[in-house]
Amino acid sequence: MTDPVSLTRSLRRSRRRRQIAAAACVAPLLVFTFLVFLLPIGDMLRRSVWNAEVASAWPGVRAAMSAWRSEGGGGVPPEPVFAALAQDMRGTYGTPALGAAARRLNYDLENGRSLVFNTARRVAPLDGPTGAWTDTLIGIDRRWGEAETWSAIDRARLPFTDFFLLAALDLQRGEDGLARKPPQQAIYLEILGRTFSISMAVTLACLVLGFPVAYVIAAQPPSRANLLLMLVLLPFWTPLLVRTAAWVVLLQENGLANQFLAALRLIDRPLRLIYNRTGVLVAMTHVLLPFMILPLYSVMKGVPPSLMRAALSLGAPPFTAFRRVYLPQVMPGVAAGALFVFILALGYYITPALVGGGADQMISTFIAFNTTDTANWSLAAALGTVLLAATFLLFAIAARLGGRYRLGVLG
Repeated sequence: MTDPVSLTRSLRRSRRRRQIAAAACVAPLLVFTFLVFLLPIGDMLRRSVWNAEVASAWPGVRAAMSAWRSEGGGGVPPEPVFAALAQDMRGTYGTPALGAAARRLNYDLENGRSLVFNTARRVAPLDGPTGAWTDTLIGIDRRWGEAETWSAIDRARLPFTDFFLLAALDLQRGEDGLARKPPQQAIYLEILGRTFSISMAVTLACLVLGFPVAYVIAAQPPSRANLLLMLVLLPFWTPLLVRTAAWVVLLQENGLANQFLAALRLIDRPLRLIYNRTGVLVAMTHVLLPFMILPLYSVMKGVPPSLMRAALSLGAPPFTAFRRVYLPQVMPGVAAGALFVFILALGYYITPALVGGGADQMISTFIAFNTTDTANWSLAAALGTVLLAATFLLFAIAARLGGRYRLGVLG
């Protein structure tokens, strides 16, 4: 007779081996996800509030201003802060640290980079008599005697800041608290709104075009449905850059689209279909349409056709039967496809850059610009963080509305 204790131990060992084997199979995926997804997002979030350029380049200024601020100081600081700034500038003159500090101040202070470099060049050869650095620096540039300059240094001296996140929302922190940026500097909220409006328009276009296609494919026999699905997947075999460039050829003034419309005598002059919002919507819809059709088809093929026939046989009009019987069952596919297309459209960069105009660029263009052209990684990370937060917020709203809709249908 088998010992119950031994049998229990054997079962536990067998279960433990299966768990270890399952964990070993999943571990590479978890490591890959951490390295290429979670770690970059975490670094982006860190960079959006990281502010170490001035703090590391000018430690004396940071300490002197901290002591002065702790005593309730405001406006233009006293002589010890000027002296600390002069000594730090002399110590960092000719080093990359001075350039990093100047670049950081230039984000918050107009012509801040030239102010720092010009002052450092004049201060470097000076010994500086004790107690005279205030007059010396103000004599080099009168902006050292303005409270605005020192407010910018005060905001930049701490290793963490909300400056970049506020800038991504067209806000700034001044002596009186938070305020909107001047109209000529407030651009990012408009760009964010443009990004979401284009993504929403592309999503609606894909839904309008993709729903009938998915319905037709789902109603076909398996052999014909497989052929139609291959045609839907055909764009995936062509690189994105090639597909976008093809639309540039098709939509230009002498392209096939205008020639076709002119041949039908629908237009008497070429339409402007490229380098504007029309070109962006057409090209993005073409690229993202398969991502809408596939989720819709996967749900539609599981809906029994007999349900619609039963509704029609019971006297329901076709539209009522579609709305009350068919549509609620395919709503998971609609939600999945719409969410998939919308999130993919938010991050588009190549297509708007090639077929859109200056007023059609999305937020990804400005993230790339701040990363590669101005080397303002913190602002690029802040823009990415704002986009990520807005996407999560919309996702939560969509999930909540989807849950209420399902409860309403079930009720």
